[in-house]
Amino acid sequence: MNRYIGTTEEPLCEAGRAGLLCRAYPDADFIFLSPMQRCIQTAELIYPGKTGQTVPDFRECDFGLFENKNYLELADCPEYQEWIDSGGTLPFPGGESPEGFKVRSCAAFEQRMRQILEQGWQNVSMVVHGGTIMSIMEHYALPHQEYYQWHVKNGAGYSILLKQEEWSQGHFTVYESL
Repeated sequence: MNRYIGTTEEPLCEAGRAGLLCRAYPDADFIFLSPMQRCIQTAELIYPGKTGQTVPDFRECDFGLFENKNYLELADCPEYQEWIDSGGTLPFPGGESPEGFKVRSCAAFEQRMRQILEQGWQNVSMVVHGGTIMSIMEHYALPHQEYYQWHVKNGAGYSILLKQEEWSQGHFTVYESL
């Protein structure tokens, strides 16, 4: 529990599946998703029969040395303590930097926004990871909040209202939490 899970390919557990089926999700005409197994399975459960497009850069952060470990398992790890002391700003040893992850996530989001606007799609869903969501929301959402303030539980997320005039200024409005 509370492990750094980024590149680890793991299926949804039964509790996760059950939790998804208890929620109501907005309809989607099109779905973008992370290529990770857990996101593909989530999309299949909440949007049965719908197809989507996997976006490689929507994958979760590469936590490197910390991957699939929790803070107790890392308590005696000097690299972990150094990372904690940095306020989480250093690159993950053997993984990617938090800033690089945010830039990757936001660039992929901007590409999808162009595609959505070009296609004229009205209802689009993105089935992605918590870190990806927090990166996008921190950068573009109004009202502005810091990265960790956008934290969501598994299966949760946000609905946004994309208005051309706001998006041309690099922002969107948060409509509701899911």
